[in-house]
Amino acid sequence: MTRPLAIRPEPGGQVPRTAMVMAAGLGKRMRPLTATRPKPMVEVAGKPLIDHVFARLSAAGIERAVVNVHYLADSLVAHLGTRFDGVEVVVSDERARLMETGGGLVQARHLLGDEPVLVVNSDNLWIDGPVDTVKLLASRWDDAAMDALLLVVPLARAHNFRGSGDFHVGPDGHITKRRREGTVAPFAYTGVQILHPRLIADWPAGPFSTNLFWDRAIAAGRAFAQVHQGLWFDVGTPAAIPRTEAMLADG
Repeated sequence: MTRPLAIRPEPGGQVPRTAMVMAAGLGKRMRPLTATRPKPMVEVAGKPLIDHVFARLSAAGIERAVVNVHYLADSLVAHLGTRFDGVEVVVSDERARLMETGGGLVQARHLLGDEPVLVVNSDNLWIDGPVDTVKLLASRWDDAAMDALLLVVPLARAHNFRGSGDFHVGPDGHITKRRREGTVAPFAYTGVQILHPRLIADWPAGPFSTNLFWDRAIAAGRAFAQVHQGLWFDVGTPAAIPRTEAMLADG
């Protein structure tokens, strides 16, 4: 099995100014905890999932976060208004219609600017390895060669993840192909990526997945991956919460 090169940050790696936090999902897998609150407000290790995300954004120096909202949006918007960690919050309102991940990017496109953007799912939790994970991604970004740079984790270290992996990755970091149905891929997507807004183009009407944009980038040879150097947890179900908290408590 080939593995992407472990890239160390180099001086001058520019962290994106803007992030988009995907927080509009219905949280069906997290029921019954999401019966009365949106999934990003479910607590893990004493604070809401979205607070863990914002702690990482703030530590990396992200200045502005666009957060899409849909399910029980009022409570999430109210919570975002209490933030004091130096990150400006802008809401992309999907109350009228849930747009999925690709459609959410399209709806928020006018808020994202024209420079690379950090895109983060709000239902994952990561612990940095030897260096800050967002800064590691930023150091790896090559604007001339990339449209998408995904943070991935080896399947064996994808805690709570019940899938069969997502991507095959070459030794130079190129994403070579997606997992085919009925097979296993060695790397799982963590829900963290840097994406250039130029990839958000020629989209279909209505809701759709970011997979559309990724497939285009893979076909063009402009999709890359960086292996996460620390811990990562998929916190998508109630059962995942105590398992995650136990591992965090063990250090």
